[in-house]
Order: sequence, then structure tokens, then C-alpha cells
Amino acid sequence: MLTDLVKAGKVAEFVDLAPLTTYKVGGPARWLLDAETLTDLESLGPYPDPVVVIGRGSNLVVADEGFPGLVIRLGNGFSQITIGRDRVVAAGANAPLPAVARAAAKAAIGGFSWMVGVPGSVGGAVRMNAGCFGSDTAAMVNTVSVWDLRAGERVERSAGSLDYGYRTSNLAPHEVVIEASFSGSIGDPKDLEKEMRHITRWRRDHQPGGTHNAGSVFKNPVGDAAGRIIDDLGLKGTRVGNVSVSTKHANFFVAEPGATATDIRTLVDLVASTVYDRTGVRLVPEMVFVGFD
Repeated sequence: MLTDLVKAGKVAEFVDLAPLTTYKVGGPARWLLDAETLTDLESLGPYPDPVVVIGRGSNLVVADEGFPGLVIRLGNGFSQITIGRDRVVAAGANAPLPAVARAAAKAAIGGFSWMVGVPGSVGGAVRMNAGCFGSDTAAMVNTVSVWDLRAGERVERSAGSLDYGYRTSNLAPHEVVIEASFSGSIGDPKDLEKEMRHITRWRRDHQPGGTHNAGSVFKNPVGDAAGRIIDDLGLKGTRVGNVSVSTKHANFFVAEPGATATDIRTLVDLVASTVYDRTGVRLVPEMVFVGFD
């Protein structure tokens, strides 16, 4: 099937994934499908092999050797944002979360402001239960539409069926998120705009914006913050190759020119083992590692 799609020009081979991620590191995908419509996903038919879906590339690290399978990148056809009745907002999987927050605020719908602080897309947020500033995806999502690659069909999932936990859901790799609907609350556009400005200002003051990073590296332990623990151990500035622990926020790692995915993975392992050895706390990566053994 992929061979036919390559011949038809719908699937590309050996595509460099580094430019598609915020870290700007990593090797090629064996195949890449740029899906602009549901028809593009349907063209795969039932597809049993492992796949990786890339949205904004803000939460993953691709191995230097790349990924030996199919990568799916959802395009602008999956970026729509629709305001419905009863303060329901529907958004395609490729819609940027900050755009969803601003569209909701303009429509006087509250509860979405935290999304302005997450540089990812709806699909990734739904899959990993993204959140910050006291809220998360699980608190708002109603339904999720997925394309089941194994069955070759569209499936509707209810929020209750997703088994949400902290930065996790039970969505399987073969379930490609294509759209989700969310419920908000009554809000005042001016107040919501002020709230979003506060969040944006806080991120600018406390996080290493303008650098190659993938957001939070580790999940927060129960009742604590990974960044605080790393900072208290004096690990800010710790470096492996051309990747270092940010001096602005210890739970962010910054990749400089010449960095490799191996540098990132090695630094993640080094910081995690150091924290465990000195505190007994096990830090679990929040980022997704693609193509690593």
C-alpha cells in the first residue's frame, strides 16, 4: 500500500524530521504522509504497523537514526476551530492551542486561557492530557474523533472512555486524533484577554522562550515540581554535548547548534539518575522519544 502511495506522490520517503520538531534534531522518517484531509488518512486503508503522528513537534525527540516506519503529519485541513452552542468549542487536531484559547475568549467562553501557555496542538493535548495553570485537557474535553488506522475507520470516543490521568490517556498509537470538542464557561472577553496576557507574560519571564526546547522535560512528582527539585540540586546549566539544563527554568532543556538527539536523551538520563540518587524521587519524562531502543 505505501509503495502505491509513494508512486502516486502522496507519501514521501526518507524525510528529515528535525525541522518538524521544536528541538530541531533527529533523523529521517522512512515514510511521511502529509494528511490535509480525512481522505488522505483513508488512503492508507487498514494499516497495522506502528506509526508516529507529528503535530507541532513540541513534545518529542526523534532519534538521530530517525524512525523506520510511517510518520503522519496533519495539515491545515485539520486546523479548523468552530464555536458551537452552549459554549462548546470544536477544534481540529492540528489547531494550535493558543489559537483555540483566543477564539474562545473572543466568543466570551472561559476556561481555555491556560491553552495560550502551551505551544502544542489539540491532537497532542488530547493524547497526553496537556495542562498548566491549574487546568488540563481532561477537565474540558467532551468527545474525541479518531481515525483508527488498524480498522481504517473513524471512531468517536467519549471523554469518559479515555481513562485520563496526569499527562496520560489510553489512546493507542493507531488511534489518530482528528478532532475534539470542549466545554467552556461563561466569560468576559476583556477579562479573558487580561488572563491570557498574564500567562504569556509569566511564560516569557520564567521559561526560555526563543530557544530550541520541547517544553517540560519531566512530569511533576506528586505534590512537588520537577523544576524545583532539579534547581535545588544545583543542576541548572548541566550540559551534555550541545544540550543543557536551562538556567531560566530547570525543567527545560535547551538545544544549541550542533546538538543531537543522543545529547538530549543522555542529559535526561543523567538528570533523572542524579535526582534519584540524591533524593529518592523518580522523575518520569514527559517528552515522547521516537526511534530510540
